Amino acid sequence: MKPIERRDFLFGALAALPLAAAAQGSGGPGGGIYVPAGQDRFQKRRNVLGGLSIDFKVSSQDTDGGLFLIEHTDSHKGGPPRHIHHEQEEWFYVLEGAYVLEVGDERYALEPGDSVLAPRKVPHVWAHLGEGQGRLIIAFQPAGLMEAFLSALSKVEGSPPPEALRTLFQDHGMEIVGPPLPTE
Repeated sequence: MKPIERRDFLFGALAALPLAAAAQGSGGPGGGIYVPAGQDRFQKRRNVLGGLSIDFKVSSQDTDGGLFLIEHTDSHKGGPPRHIHHEQEEWFYVLEGAYVLEVGDERYALEPGDSVLAPRKVPHVWAHLGEGQGRLIIAFQPAGLMEAFLSALSKVEGSPPPEALRTLFQDHGMEIVGPPLPTE
C-alpha cells in the first residue's frame, strides 16, 4: 500500500472544508465558521490525560466527517502511547514548543512551523519535550471517531488505567501498540 502523500492529504482536507459552509456556524448558510483564538468550536475546553487541553477548531459535523481539526496544548512533558489509526491520517503542525514524533521507523525533532503526516495503519507516537507550554494543530482525515474519542477521554478523571485506555482506543478505531515516548 502506497502511503498518502502530505500534498494529497492537504488537498483532501481542503476539499472537505467547503462542506463547512452548509453546516451550522456563525455565518449561516454560505458563511464561514469562526472560532476565536484560545476558544473551542463549541465553547467547551476538554482536558485529557491529566494535563492536555484540547480545543475543537473544525468539527466533524462541519465537514460531513471529512476532517476534524484540534488545537492540542501540553502543560507538561509527555504524550500518548504509541498507537495506530486504522481509518485516518493524522497531521501534526507545531505552533509552540519542542516535540519529538515517531512515525513507523522514522523519528522527527519538531519545532514551531514543522509538520509531519502520520499515514493510517502506521504506528506513531509523540511527546512534548520542552519546558513550559507546547501547542499543536492536529488534523484527522477523514474524521472517523476521533471527536467522539476525545469527548469520551475528557470525561475520565486524570489518566485512565492502561486496560481502560486500551478499550477506549479500540472502541474508537485505534489500537495501542506501545508505550509513550520517554521525555528525558
